[in-house]
Amino acid sequence: ELQASGGGLVQAGGSLTLSCAASGISFRINIMAWYRQAPGKQRELVARITSGPMTYYADSVKGRFTISRDNALNTVTLQMNNLKPEDTAVYYCNIWPWREEFRGRGTLVTVSS
Repeated sequence: ELQASGGGLVQAGGSLTLSCAASGISFRINIMAWYRQAPGKQRELVARITSGPMTYYADSVKGRFTISRDNALNTVTLQMNNLKPEDTAVYYCNIWPWREEFRGRGTLVTVSS
């Protein structure tokens, strides 16, 4: 599974860095991704990164979030700047596309206005 950490409560305009580590996964992951799910909403892709690395960002986070990875360690990081209240959600890391068997504990990000 892929365990996310680093969430917390932050004021609008603030920053947080999320980290994700793979456990029990012996193969090299090609595409790692961050997802989020806000209360009452469907899970959405926030960003993904290949081993290349090539990156993709959802329009809502472009220019504010940066995804990076360590291929050797199968870890991925999400640097989140200029956070907005609408970024409030539980954030998960997983491979792309989503695989339920790799679902781990998410981390809650709460942005106050």
